[in-house]
Amino acid sequence: MNAEYVLTLSCPDRPGVVAAVSGLLAARGCNITESQQFGDQTAERFFMRVQFTAALPQDELSSAFAGLVPEFGLDFKLRDLSVKPKVLILVSKFGHCLNDLLYRVRSGLLDIEIVAVASNHPDLRPLTQSYGIDYHHLPVTPETRPRQEAEILALVEHYQVELVVLARYMQVLSEDLCEKLSGRAINIHHSFLPSFKGAKPYHQAHDRGVKLIGATAHYVTSDLDEGPIIEQEVARVDHSHSPADLVAIGRDVECVALARAVRWHAEQRVLLDGHKTIVFPR
Repeated sequence: MNAEYVLTLSCPDRPGVVAAVSGLLAARGCNITESQQFGDQTAERFFMRVQFTAALPQDELSSAFAGLVPEFGLDFKLRDLSVKPKVLILVSKFGHCLNDLLYRVRSGLLDIEIVAVASNHPDLRPLTQSYGIDYHHLPVTPETRPRQEAEILALVEHYQVELVVLARYMQVLSEDLCEKLSGRAINIHHSFLPSFKGAKPYHQAHDRGVKLIGATAHYVTSDLDEGPIIEQEVARVDHSHSPADLVAIGRDVECVALARAVRWHAEQRVLLDGHKTIVFPR
């Protein structure tokens, strides 16, 4: 029975890359089912995502693609789509994003395996355990942060986690932890035009009479809320909306943006391009 794979790659932009990849697949009897590519003229780099079926094992295909590295300088990743990526979710007291992700996984709308949830508060243990998922309460103070982050990394190793999702985790990760999770940790935060920081941002937005509220899902870096953006979602509001209305609408757009980012990452539709991303949505 054929397996379904996805290949993602980036390399210096030059002629022949598409021909080499498609030729390699054709020579081995593979069938391309989806192909997308983009050349960044500023960075002079080429990005490609190819989804295909094949009767060959993954290690044999990986060895074949490795043979293209010397000629094209490929940086590539090959994934068997039948293997669900293992995900650890970090959360604090707000449960809307966690609840949304749990529901999407159970409903078959999100093809990941949530292996555990960790939080600096115990509040969301009942919700998590109702889905049969392990919950780890990891309290943190400024003094205990290094130890608590070491416990997070221990969970990543124990569960063989491929992606960490900060589903409204209201703690700032250290630079060291950000580096260790580089490219495999996604955060969600509210975003406004203009920007409102600090306590009760939706109330600040209401006071200023904003017309759009939104949310941004991005990769985690040591620059707070400034990592490479994966997805953004907005909703139009007006003077008739109360601060409570803005909070409710804001939670909805946070869920939508985060779920899309997690799904696209899991399907290898997101490629890093310096401080930004190349996204190949379906």
